[in-house]
Amino acid sequence: MRSGWPWSGSRPSDTPALPADWAESLSRELPIMAALPAVERARLATRVAEFVATIPFVGCGELQVSDRMRAIIAAQASLLTLGLPRLAYARLYGVMLYPDQFVVEESDEDEDTGVVTEGTRALSGQTIDTDRIVLSWQDVEDGLQRDDGYNVVVHEFAHHLDHASGGQFTQAHPALLAGYHELCNAVDRGEETLIDPYGAEEPAEFFAVLAEAFIGMPRELRAQHPDLYAAMQRTLQLDPADWSA
Repeated sequence: MRSGWPWSGSRPSDTPALPADWAESLSRELPIMAALPAVERARLATRVAEFVATIPFVGCGELQVSDRMRAIIAAQASLLTLGLPRLAYARLYGVMLYPDQFVVEESDEDEDTGVVTEGTRALSGQTIDTDRIVLSWQDVEDGLQRDDGYNVVVHEFAHHLDHASGGQFTQAHPALLAGYHELCNAVDRGEETLIDPYGAEEPAEFFAVLAEAFIGMPRELRAQHPDLYAAMQRTLQLDPADWSA
């Protein structure tokens, strides 16, 4: 385990308080943490402690889940819900963590012919209903090194929030639907976009990639898409562009 991380391998049943050196450890990995105002830092510390203590992590593919892995994932997931009620992840039963991308079986039915095609696909993350989130640790670490907003943790936890709300997050503001159609049109025109073009797949994917941009590139999102930034600000009750100023 990396020196400086404050958790032992055991997770007590009651919520612990994070030791004072949590901020130094997480700030090395997640610079946005250092930009948080003091009140938000204190609230995030509590959220991270609750997450690590109450949500199980399961290592898959012979991966041994370390406290560093738990902390990084818990911090990013908790950051996304910092402005929401404490029980935002109450319906989440666990996080499954693979060393790298994992393969899932898929079937696709042609609506015109009814022909079903079976196949497999490698994924970096997956949200299974409201029960579980599956992540590739390599992709989590890759996100720590990139500056384009890519964040598989934020992406999948945004999906979880949307699933748990019955789709209300993707329908939270008319600007989100308008932004989705705008992205679809831009992708069709072959334009380069700040928001990941994968969001043009469907509104749910648009919300997830928009959440990545909102957390990872807040000032750029606010400058280029002020209506979308304002919609996410109201939806998540956060203003990360001010943290990064």
